[in-house]
Order: sequence, then structure tokens, then C-alpha cells
Amino acid sequence: MLGSILPISLFIALSCTLIHEKNLDKNQSNNREKENENKITILGNQRTEEYLPLLEGKNIALIANQTSLINKTHIVDSLLSLDINLKKVFAPEHGFRGNRDNGAHIKNSIDPQTGLPIISLYGRNKKPSKEQLNGIDILIFDIQDVGARFYTYLSTLHYVMEAAAENNIQVIVLDRPNPNAHYIDGPVMQENCKSFVGLHPVPIVYGMTIGEYSLMINGEKWLKNNVSCNLTVINCENYWHSTEFVLPVAPSPNLQSKESIALYPSLCLFEGTVISVGRGTKRPFEIIGHPSYKNSKYAFTPKPMYGSKNPPFKNQKCYGIDVKNENSFPLNSLNLKYLISAYNSLNEKTTFFNKNLFFDKLSGDKKLREQIIKGLNENEIRKSWQEDLNTFKQIRKKYLLYND
Repeated sequence: MLGSILPISLFIALSCTLIHEKNLDKNQSNNREKENENKITILGNQRTEEYLPLLEGKNIALIANQTSLINKTHIVDSLLSLDINLKKVFAPEHGFRGNRDNGAHIKNSIDPQTGLPIISLYGRNKKPSKEQLNGIDILIFDIQDVGARFYTYLSTLHYVMEAAAENNIQVIVLDRPNPNAHYIDGPVMQENCKSFVGLHPVPIVYGMTIGEYSLMINGEKWLKNNVSCNLTVINCENYWHSTEFVLPVAPSPNLQSKESIALYPSLCLFEGTVISVGRGTKRPFEIIGHPSYKNSKYAFTPKPMYGSKNPPFKNQKCYGIDVKNENSFPLNSLNLKYLISAYNSLNEKTTFFNKNLFFDKLSGDKKLREQIIKGLNENEIRKSWQEDLNTFKQIRKKYLLYND
């Protein structure tokens, strides 16, 4: 009798122990999450002890804009105050001060505050030339991105790395949080759609920091002639992909709120259509509209203003949708319903997509345009992405520096 009772007692005891340990692990995990929530994320550029020793006695060039702040001081001023031999600054789209319109031609100049040469990497000169890199030992990249493939700072990073590899120059990427790093979505870029708004076979939302992305460019041999550059990434601290990070500085003139940054991956596709995304208003990438939009009570009138001197439908009343107020944040996927609805609401179906097929370059795959024209619904379109997305996720894993 005793022999048959003992195993049951032992089983009960072991079960209680396992339940206790499971609850303990759960509590410890919750405590770690709470502890991490209270920690301040430290950006790569703030970790000066990690990269200043690499700069001693070297000639430095910086790729920077208005987001390149160490706390509240621009990295240019910080490096100069530390007697780092900073020779010049390369600036991406929107310029060194980040106040130029999208697509605006930006000339090379001299920064009046420091006397440093400012060389534009937007327009005809997208890649630093051998002459521009003459005498430079290290290139430092310190720019905030927003986690969308068509944001051109990724292409600037690509060409900087390529030029560095060709000229035997080290690249240091000072890593930053990605405000859209918590999900992966969208069609993967196809070779026949490559352009400055998309150079790599990644989805629209790729779920990586700029540092992780640079490792992927290097590791996957995406640079010209399969070259690799001498790359160092200075990690963020107290950061993981699910960390909510509100950008302290607008990354570009028309992304002025955290909601516009969250909506940008979905709404930027409209830039390849006749639909306005609110440029020329105080709410770009929060609203959409068109003078002929049907059955809409919401309206706005684009005017020339900061960040958009000549907006689409200037001084014309546009009807449309207040997208920000129709959504709750954070977003966890691309939203195609507005794109499909707008296409079906306008009579201009033959001209809805821009004649130069800029939409295909933004989407990265001409199939999305064709699917919308054919009348596929959002679920059917999403299903067509899945195989390529799964392949990308396996590639992505190799270069992650932070937990999902």
C-alpha cells in the first residue's frame, strides 16, 4: 500500500515544485521587463568611450544631419571640442540642417558655425568620390532613420560604405533605435525596381536598426562588386526592438510627429499616386486626400510652407481621410486599406499611379500595383508576400544586435 502511495506523493511534490519554478521564472521575466522599462536607452553616439579611442590621430569625415545630437549638442561640436581632427561633413537628403524639401537640389557649402566643408550626398553626387575622401581615415555615420526601406538615408549609408570599401577607409556606424523596429512587413524589393528609394532585397518595414542594417549590407555582399568595408558598429544600450522610442528631433521636414513616423511606411506609397499625403499642411503623413475624393467630409488645403514650398494641389481643397484619428498606436503592420479604397474612390483609375511608375520603386515590386488594379483584397495581397518575407527573416537573424 505504501509503495503505491509514494509515487503519487512524489508526483504531487514535483508538480508543485515545477509550478513554483515556472511562476518564479515568469516573475523574474516580468521584473526584468519592468527593470528595463525604467532604464534609459543610450544611443551609440553617446557611448564616446567606445569610439573616441578609435579616432585619435585620425582624419575624420562625418555623415550627419540635424538628428546627429549627443544629448543636446551636435556631434560636430562635440568632436571639435574634444580636438578630434574633423575634416568635413557629408549631408544626406534634406541637407545638413535637415530643412530642405524632399528632392531639393542641395549645393556643397561651408558651415558658417564651424567653417567645415559640407558636401551633399543627394542629387548627382550620391556617393563620396575618391577626391572627396582624399586624406580621410575614418567615416562616421550618425543619422536617424525611421525603419522604412524607401527612406533615402539607407541608400546614403550604402554608398558611403561602398566608397569606403573602394578607398580602404574604416566606417563607424553610431547605432540608433528604429521607431518602427517592432514589426516586419511589405513586399520585398525586386531587382527590376531598384532605385535610390530602395537598393536592397528587403521588405518595406525590415525591423532592424541602422547598425544592424549596415552589418547586413556588408555581410550579404550588396555593395558593388561584392566588396566589404571595414565596419564597426557602436551598439545602443538598454534597447531592444520592442522598445518604444520617441525621436527627440524630427528626422525630416515632413515627419513632425510620432504618429506620422508610424504611418509613414503605409502612407509613403501614396507618393507614387495622385493622392496627397498632406504635404503643405501642418499634418503631413497623417492625412490623405484629393480634390475629387468621393464621400468624404474631411478636407484640407495644401499651402506653401516649411518643408513643402510647392506641394501637390497647392491652394486646392482636398477631400479625404484623417488617417491618424482612424488608427490606434503603435501600428504592427502596413495598412493597405486606404490605398485600395482611394483607388476605388477616384474616377482617375488610368492616371491614379504616376506615369513614371514611381509607385513600383516605392513598393519594390510592380505586382502590388497590378494586384490593386485587379481588385485583390488586402488579405490576398499580403499572402503573396509571405514566402519572400520568410526568406528575409532568416537573413535578418544573422545580423541582429538586439532581441525582438
